[in-house]
Amino acid sequence: MRQEEIGVVSRYSLGIDIGGTFTDIVVYDRETGRQFNRKVLTTHGDPSIGVMTGIDTLLKEDGLKPEEMGRVVHATTLFTNSLIERKGAVTGLITTEGFRDTLEIGRERKYELYDIAIEKPAPLIPRNLRLEVGERIKHDGSVKTPLDEQRLDKVADELVKNGATSIAIVFLHSYKNPSHERSAAARVAKRHPKVAISASCDVAPEIREFERASTTAANAFIKPLAHVYLANIAGQLKGRQVRAPFQLMLSNGGLTNVEEAKRSPVQLLESGPAAGALAAAFFGTEDGGGNVLAFDMGGTTAKLSVVDNGQPLITYAFEAARQKRFIEGSGFPIRISSIELIEIGAGGGSIAHIDEIGLLKVGPQSAGSEPGPASYGRGGTNATVTDADFFLGYLNPDFFAGGTMKIDLKAAERAMAPLMKQTGLSLTEVAWGIYDVVNENMASAARVHIAERGKDPRRYAILATGGAGPVHAYYVAKKLGLRKVICPKAAGVASALGLLMAPARIDRVATVAVRIDQVKWTDLEAAYRKLEDNAKAVIAETGLDPKKAKVTRLADIRYVGQAFEVVVELPDGPYTAASKAALNEAFEKAYIEKFTRTPPDVPAEFINIRVSVKAEIAGSATEVTLAAGGKGKALKGKRPVYFPEAKGFVEAAVYDRYAMKPGDSFQGPAVVEERESTLIVGPGASFVVAPSGNLVVTVPQEGAA
Repeated sequence: MRQEEIGVVSRYSLGIDIGGTFTDIVVYDRETGRQFNRKVLTTHGDPSIGVMTGIDTLLKEDGLKPEEMGRVVHATTLFTNSLIERKGAVTGLITTEGFRDTLEIGRERKYELYDIAIEKPAPLIPRNLRLEVGERIKHDGSVKTPLDEQRLDKVADELVKNGATSIAIVFLHSYKNPSHERSAAARVAKRHPKVAISASCDVAPEIREFERASTTAANAFIKPLAHVYLANIAGQLKGRQVRAPFQLMLSNGGLTNVEEAKRSPVQLLESGPAAGALAAAFFGTEDGGGNVLAFDMGGTTAKLSVVDNGQPLITYAFEAARQKRFIEGSGFPIRISSIELIEIGAGGGSIAHIDEIGLLKVGPQSAGSEPGPASYGRGGTNATVTDADFFLGYLNPDFFAGGTMKIDLKAAERAMAPLMKQTGLSLTEVAWGIYDVVNENMASAARVHIAERGKDPRRYAILATGGAGPVHAYYVAKKLGLRKVICPKAAGVASALGLLMAPARIDRVATVAVRIDQVKWTDLEAAYRKLEDNAKAVIAETGLDPKKAKVTRLADIRYVGQAFEVVVELPDGPYTAASKAALNEAFEKAYIEKFTRTPPDVPAEFINIRVSVKAEIAGSATEVTLAAGGKGKALKGKRPVYFPEAKGFVEAAVYDRYAMKPGDSFQGPAVVEERESTLIVGPGASFVVAPSGNLVVTVPQEGAA
């Protein structure tokens, strides 16, 4: 049965998003457009425990039938965290003779030029587990030295003897001719069937040895974990009679099937943040004109991404596990397609501390969910952003997470007491300092992210999601000079809902390295067709009709003599000699948009070709009813809330989000509460319930009343 048939007969879709502090569960009812949400603390020892706790609670309390689930979509930070924390498999590398140290040498580029004590990130695979075999493929794909199979057997045996449970195979120029890698992978797998194998020709089949090796090493490092974890989740769902197709969110904002995710789990590194960006693109279309800064702040991190014309920006290279969060070159280069975003250690659980020169700092260390902020009453003793939010009156201790958690305000005050002593500040000043510093951290990251893309921040509204996003978005917007804040319904679980909006998407890449004026057009068309067929096969395995899929062709193009390329979206195929002018025109347009001018009389060349194949999924949550009218009085009451404009605590109106109706308008200062998140609106601001169901806040300019 194909997925679109399942979507028609099945009522519910289930989204699961595991974050560093909370796990979000959303069920979307396609018959009514309603959604059912739960937030539970993430269980880091075994994340499936938190997932199943949330699902069990939701099924029981909302009376949902597991057999009516049409599909299950999952995103997780588990694999990213395993890279950051170095908690993956013991991994070995088999590579071409003479290239054992590619991972160590890297680009020989210092990410901080004047730091004489700089430390590059240590490779995921130590030198004693990086071994060589005799073989050599030339740059044109011809074989210079055959694969030494006897040496290969000895090397594989040695790696397994030394504890390797996963092996990466990276041979020189395998992107041009993968025959040696495929032979080696098959031979090692037959000899050691319990060892996970990752060949670079399957993971990152493109030019540049270091980046290809780094991506393949990362894939191998997390592959055994992915196999065990995904099988565990799928098994537990079936045990609860949830027998719907199980799909995974990829970093590119698309969905795939479990087998593809197991084959190449490196594609899932940014799956959670990608879902948040998709949700922001959807919710920001009507009220933000399609141009929004997606701001997703959870318990551990904050993610920011630019959405232009209703679409998040896509990148085809990023870095994981950076030593320095804002500095390129300090992490592991990963060659996969991903929604372009910046992630910083600024969440509700971020820990405040005083540095060596007496300045208040917040993050990147986080209390997470175990033990969590001091106010959770689970043994945490460090002051966190959430503790400050409670003290300042932004969060309601009786309604936090819908009243499902008992909050200890005294513990929060005790956690902040050492900071008072160290700084000589009052408790209120410390709490506001924590709140303001973390806001500045996020605003600084946003400035960098927007400026690096040559964008004008005044074009954008900030769209807040995540449990902590709406609590902080108003003052982040003020720091950035933005005039509008948009807060969707159930913003705290928007990433989990974003999973249910995503299409299936498979991206494929191949290196061709040929000048456009020297292209053999039949060969180029055949190469594109091969990528499209491969991607469509995965779409079919995901349960969708590949004939209905939309194919987009792209290419990495540069001028001859340049070192790096521009990724260009190309006209549809098929390509012939008559396509040359259109392809050149597409490249020049993209190049001028990025660099303002082109060099004179220099031919262009293809380096990589790419395809992106998308298939929409029937019954997705893009029909979710956002504008359902509320019942009862919106005003719940008033409570003291700290606002710097008022130079202290003032009685702010507290509103019930569920009682608000489209067309309602309000004035700040105000607090808007719902189970999953809380929106803070400062004095002098106004906000309305838009026809879309979003809350749209107008931020006053500096000096305005």
